[in-house]
Formats: sequence, C-alpha cells, structure tokens
Amino acid sequence: MPAEVGMPFFSHAEKTEPATPRRLEEAQKRGQIAHSREVQTAFVLLGGLLALWLFGQTTWTSLGGAMVQVFQQLHRVPVEEGSLPRQALGVMWLLGHCVGPIVVMVAAAGLLAGALQSKFTTASEALQPRWERLNPVEGLRRIFSARALMPTVVGVVKLVVIVALLYSVVREILTDPIFSSAVSAARIAAFLAETAGKIVLRVGLALVVIALADYVYQHWQTQRDLMMTREELKEELKHTEGNPLVKAQMRRRRFSISLRRQLMEVPLADVVVTNPTHLAVALRYNRKTMRAPKIVAKGARHNALRIREVARQHGVPVVENKPLARLMYRHGRVGAEIPVALYAAVAEVLAYVYRTNRYRYYAEQLQAKD
Repeated sequence: MPAEVGMPFFSHAEKTEPATPRRLEEAQKRGQIAHSREVQTAFVLLGGLLALWLFGQTTWTSLGGAMVQVFQQLHRVPVEEGSLPRQALGVMWLLGHCVGPIVVMVAAAGLLAGALQSKFTTASEALQPRWERLNPVEGLRRIFSARALMPTVVGVVKLVVIVALLYSVVREILTDPIFSSAVSAARIAAFLAETAGKIVLRVGLALVVIALADYVYQHWQTQRDLMMTREELKEELKHTEGNPLVKAQMRRRRFSISLRRQLMEVPLADVVVTNPTHLAVALRYNRKTMRAPKIVAKGARHNALRIREVARQHGVPVVENKPLARLMYRHGRVGAEIPVALYAAVAEVLAYVYRTNRYRYYAEQLQAKD
C-alpha cells in the first residue's frame, strides 16, 4: 500500500499494531474498506433469479400473448412511415413492462451488496477528485502489482470451479433424446427451463462460496494494510488523547489545587485519624447540620505529614488508629460522608476526642481559678 500523505513510510514488517478506531474511521471516509467484486456478482445473480421467480411467469405470458397477437394480425398491420414510431413505442412499452421489474431488482441487488460491504456508510473523501489517479506511471504500477494479481487468480479459480461443476451437466444435456427426436414446442420449453435451472443452481452455489472466500480475504487484506507501527500508534494516541506529558502536568495541577483546598478545611476538622505516618484522614461532624461525619481531607506519605502539621498548628486532635485510617482512606471520598460500615468505629473516636477536650477544658478552668 502506498504511504499516506503526511505520514512516514514504514515497511510491512514493522507494522505490528492493529488499527485504532480513529484510523478505521478515516479509512472508511477514504473508501478503504473490504470490498469484494465476487459478492457483487453473487448478489446480482441471486437478484436476477429472484426476479425471474417473481415475475417470470408474468413476463412469459405477456411476451407470448404479444407474439400471438402480432402473428395473428400481421397481415393487417400497415407498413407506413407514419405508423412506425407508434409501433416502435408499443414494442418499447412491452419490453419495459416485461423486463423493467427484472432490471430494477438486479440493480437493487447490486446496490444492496455494496451497501452491506460498506455498512451503509458513504465515503465522503472517495467522492472528491484525485488527480494523481490520472498519473500513468502510478496506473501501470497498480496494474502490475501483486494486489492486482489477486482478481486474476480469483477469476481463474472461478472459471475452473464453474467448468468442473458444469461438465457433468453439459454431458447429460448433450446426450438427451430431445436432440435426436421430434418433440413439441412445450417439451422444448420445459427442457430449456429444467436445464437452465440446473446450470444456474450450480453456478449460483459456486459463486456464493467464492464470494464468501474472497470477502474474507479482502477483509484480511484491508486490516493488514491498515496496521500501524508503534511510532504511528504513539502519534495517534497523542492526537486523540493529548500529549501524555501535558496530561500528567494537568493531573498534578488539579491534585495540587485539591490538596490546598483540603488543607484549608483541616483547621475546621474535629479530629485527624492517622496510620500513624503513612496516612491521615481529617473528619468533621456537626450534629445539627450533618447526618454523619464527613471526610474533609485525606492524604498519604508527604501529604499526610502536611495534614498532621496543619492539625497540630490549629489544635486539632490527632488520633492514631491504623485499621480505621486505612479503611477511610481506601473507601472514603473527600467531601462525602464516611461509609456506613465505619459509623461505630468513628463514633468511638469522636467520643474519645469529645471526652478529652472536655477534661482539658475543665483542667484549664481549674488552673485559671488557681
């Protein structure tokens, strides 16, 4: 496959990564999809057979009636210059009435085959004019390329398969007594219909099998052409998801802003539960406005140390409880209530803090009186 415009050239040996959804979408716009001519041929043949099955009797009756009428009134038809256009229009109307439905169904079958292969989507870029297609050098390269050899191989295989399938049928037809005896016109018509049915059935089945095999090959070939190198995949991810370095910087910035907001909430907390050194979770509870205690800040390692420092600076009690600190850090969210399963454990911590603060308050009052 020729290298795409604006993309570096890499050999097939280096293309080891499957195509991304964005690359597949761009290929769809360019019309680079799995498309088999054999599928088109099979659909057209089946559409024609369906049309003959639906409208064949009507067509045969109309044509037979018209022929009988022509021969019966042949001596009455004037051959004049002015009557020829009218007679020609009549013949054209008869042919259109008989052949029109069959032609429409065959065309619809061909369009349906193309729509199914393209998944009912249009290739907008494929409709735009591309002047490089007029380059005779590139045209000769496409004609004598390995890719152009595949349709020839498929055509030869198709011819061999059809000849092999029809050989016995043709021998049987040629040895039929109809060729060596006098028979009626009805017998000839029945013989032709039966023979045509046998031939079309075998050819149709062969074309369906060949169409399926060719479509599988075309799909494999298209996916192989759209494979990407690791460098192309990295560039694709940069365009679709953004530069990883920029995204990492944005994450760090958001985390820094979030941490500053949490540290501003620590002075208003009732208690800070620690691990004791690796984790720190700050809780606040107001019986009048809160249904349950809320986590106002949490951090690990260095951030946990900063939370403890801010708590000590503002006189917020720091309580060591390893299991509770781990559970709240793992399952709790900043700004949300603590998990229901931790209500009892947190209640014990808060009760301890309230008792400690009360004793401290009484002790300070006694010292003040002394």
